[in-house]
Amino acid sequence: MIWHPDWAGVLSGQPLQWIISGFLTTLYVSLAGSLIATLLTVLLIALRLSTSRIARGAVAAFVSVFRNTPLLVQLLFWYFAAYGALPQSWRFYIGDNHPWATFPGNIAWLTPEFLCAAWGLALFTAAFLVEEVQAGLNSVPKGQTEAAISQGFSRKTLLLSILLPQALTNAWQPVTGQYLNLMKLSSLATGIGFSELTYQVSQIESYNAHAFEGFAVGTLLYLALGLFLGGLMTAFGPKRPQRRPQAAMTEETRDGI
Repeated sequence: MIWHPDWAGVLSGQPLQWIISGFLTTLYVSLAGSLIATLLTVLLIALRLSTSRIARGAVAAFVSVFRNTPLLVQLLFWYFAAYGALPQSWRFYIGDNHPWATFPGNIAWLTPEFLCAAWGLALFTAAFLVEEVQAGLNSVPKGQTEAAISQGFSRKTLLLSILLPQALTNAWQPVTGQYLNLMKLSSLATGIGFSELTYQVSQIESYNAHAFEGFAVGTLLYLALGLFLGGLMTAFGPKRPQRRPQAAMTEETRDGI
């Protein structure tokens, strides 16, 4: 018996709607989680560079906890424990239908699943981003910090205008990798019933038994989204200054003489 893939069973009708919805949900939760993770990383870096031992210790504890526990366990905690501990009025409000709380494509964002997924992914990713940015900061010559302080720069200006731009340039590739990991790890949110791409593709198997075709399409969509986001971050990210070849520099010097 020869088996022939039936792509029409995936790329039409209800399965196609599920795939489109799952893809858009994955895209939106990745963008939301990346934004929150970025803000958290800036805050954590500022605390780590402060003179307060308590602040530095809090950042160390944060990084240790979130880097050394499984993301799925964290998502389950935020969804089943932390969300359940919110005041009842808050949970009723979040659980209500809000026509204004939707992204293009009719993807609702004010839901327990979306909020817990975005928050959990952001905290997990921020713990790794802090270390990547810290590695970039460590590569900045200390003389620049000393010079800025001697010129009267505030610590905020020193961090935002001098240290961070250079640190991000030095660490941009691993930082990009962490954001792409956030997108890929969003698939674990299926464990809390979040209807992202993996969750929606899984429904196709029970709907018409087209598991191979469904997961093949899902894999290609993850690949395409990863390549697209990675390309954007590479194209619009900080660039290292181009160094002129030594021979060209020598020739210019001779011409000047």
